[in-house]
Amino acid sequence: MRVGNGKAPWLLVAACGLLLTGCAQFDDRAANQTFEPAPELTAPAGPQPELPEVDGGDDESRPSAPQTSIPPPQGCTDYDQSVIATCLDTVSALAALPDTGAAPSALAAERKTGRVLQVSSGQAPAEVIRLDVQATGDGGLTGLALSPTFAEDQLVFAYVTTATDNRVVRFTRGQQPKALLTGIPKGATGNRGAIMTDGKGALLVATGDAGNPSAAADPNSLAGKVLRIDTAGNAAQGNPTPGSRVYASGVHSPGGLCKATDGSRMWITDRGSSVDALYPITPGASLAVPTWTWPEKPALAGCADSGSAVVIATSVGANVQELPITLDGSVGGKPKTLMDGKNGTAYGRYGGLDQIDSQFALVGTVNKDGGQPISSDDRVVLISLQATPSGGSGKD
Repeated sequence: MRVGNGKAPWLLVAACGLLLTGCAQFDDRAANQTFEPAPELTAPAGPQPELPEVDGGDDESRPSAPQTSIPPPQGCTDYDQSVIATCLDTVSALAALPDTGAAPSALAAERKTGRVLQVSSGQAPAEVIRLDVQATGDGGLTGLALSPTFAEDQLVFAYVTTATDNRVVRFTRGQQPKALLTGIPKGATGNRGAIMTDGKGALLVATGDAGNPSAAADPNSLAGKVLRIDTAGNAAQGNPTPGSRVYASGVHSPGGLCKATDGSRMWITDRGSSVDALYPITPGASLAVPTWTWPEKPALAGCADSGSAVVIATSVGANVQELPITLDGSVGGKPKTLMDGKNGTAYGRYGGLDQIDSQFALVGTVNKDGGQPISSDDRVVLISLQATPSGGSGKD
């Protein structure tokens, strides 16, 4: 695995398979509190795997990497050193924390419980908040994003399903959550949502169609849309229609939002009635022309743009899909199916995914939601987005 000069120390240590104990604190200045130290998860001495690679390369042309045997998990202790958190419940969304220093750290959302936890290598998960959610069908806590000015305000935004609607709330540790945008239609299905920052100080919010496909085309409905709002929940400046929160339309059941690190491209994964699809997000337009479709419907979830490919987690498919793209956003080839166990790396069903930078990302598993969980599920896994030979392995 390649680790470039100048990278944070945890990148090199993760590649060498060492478990770190440093953990960046979720600094809530509003509440003037920090997390208490948590017990360490210890691993046995002996050979450890390299970080799992999303891009497995060309199996026919590259030399095969040696595979390292990893002991099976014992309770919540997982000996796979790419696993940074264990014993969670259906990790539907992740938000990587900035400036984590020695170890990768993130907020992890549990869809069914409504819990948000801080996770980091070498630390037990620490609960930040428990949001009141209704997780029937595909609803619950499905979206998570840090404030565009997180370093100053420590705010976090979440997409949740309640007894009456779908909504966006904001919170910080030690304070009650505040409703930001309410009244997003709720249905028996189509309640899943996603959130990300757009790199320009606003938030993008993907909403499901609440089981009513026609709502996705209705400009007066908040259902089935990509909304662009400011941090107060109002329509952001510069939207296609001034005063309207609608940024794009035609969404059905969003799995995730992602963008290129330079902000040149934005993507949404969507689960339609007949196919799953990846769409580019174009302001003021409908999601009419997909970049790629999956007729087998693997249940597309979170995504990341590595610069040369869009990496997409799947839940029912129990794999990670890598779709090569060109600089103009067009398709550069068929998607590769990776991290499915065929190359020695597998963690079961995948859900939330958040990009740390162009080389690394975090992905959560959702094996407790229709999969076959093992003792350490559900987990958060650190993966490499680099196109290098695969050397890691995991236990499904």
